[in-house]
Amino acid sequence: MKRTKLMPEVNTGSMADIAFLLLIFFLVTATISKDAGINRKLPKECPPGTVCETPIKERDILRILINDNDDIMVEDKLVNISELKEITKIFVDNNGDGSCEYCNGERYPENSSNPRKAVISLQSSRQSTYQKFIAVQDELTKAYLELRNTFCKDVLKKSPDKLSKLELEKVKAAYPFILSEAEINNPHN
Repeated sequence: MKRTKLMPEVNTGSMADIAFLLLIFFLVTATISKDAGINRKLPKECPPGTVCETPIKERDILRILINDNDDIMVEDKLVNISELKEITKIFVDNNGDGSCEYCNGERYPENSSNPRKAVISLQSSRQSTYQKFIAVQDELTKAYLELRNTFCKDVLKKSPDKLSKLELEKVKAAYPFILSEAEINNPHN
């Protein structure tokens, strides 16, 4: 008489159901983080056969550099990040050519001729950190926000949160945020 050993078996029929329920549970309860970014409006594409480059005077460009050590340099002078907002405001609101009725600047010959012509050139090296780049972007945005808020109160006589769409466009046209970002070309790399 031969005896066959019967091995106990586990019923695996419902394993797929359990795995499916666990998958649904984790999908429903997991939080999906949103990527944070910088809100910028890109320029319109230049139509073919048209020259879209506008000459920019040297005095209308504020050059900001973030070097390999995360140092911030404005026009080749080392500055602290806490100074950047005020430097930007003074540069943009300068009214160097006297054509801006709403500007409060001192008309320095080395600063911009008009807020509509002011360009911020931000360059960062390959070794500069993302955190420093974002911190500089934040300071530049704060400078323009303060200039625009002053325009709202002084010229439009309104609080910035009470503006119509047309008035908001007028504020943006008075202080357009023109930013050029470029990486430093290092010939030694």
